[in-house]
Amino acid sequence: MKSNMFARASLAAIAMLSASAATSYASPGDFKFQLVSAEVKMGPDAEVSVRLVDKRNGQPVSDAVIFTTRMDMAPEGMETMTTPVEELPSGQAGTYKFKTNLSMEGGWRFQLGAKVQGEGETITGEVVVKATP
Repeated sequence: MKSNMFARASLAAIAMLSASAATSYASPGDFKFQLVSAEVKMGPDAEVSVRLVDKRNGQPVSDAVIFTTRMDMAPEGMETMTTPVEELPSGQAGTYKFKTNLSMEGGWRFQLGAKVQGEGETITGEVVVKATP
């Protein structure tokens, strides 16, 4: 009877170890920021929307905490030209909306940093927005 209990306990332990080894954790490279629209009308109330996508399954990531944003004109060779960014409420899961002042026509680099629940590392990315008249 003791050997039967030992065998069952051993099988249970092996099953638990196998299940935990099969659990995979995402890395920051498994996520990607995507523009909802690559062109945005320039002006002091320009709205930029991005999606955070899990590249492993193509699904949008909801409830990420965006804690770093930077908008600059690096694509036009003017990295020091920055503008403030304010997060706005978004009605779509996995989509994050921002208000900014795109004061000049051309390319604007939007850098983001986010924390995703259950992930230990920070997700970072950048997209290029084209401000149009």
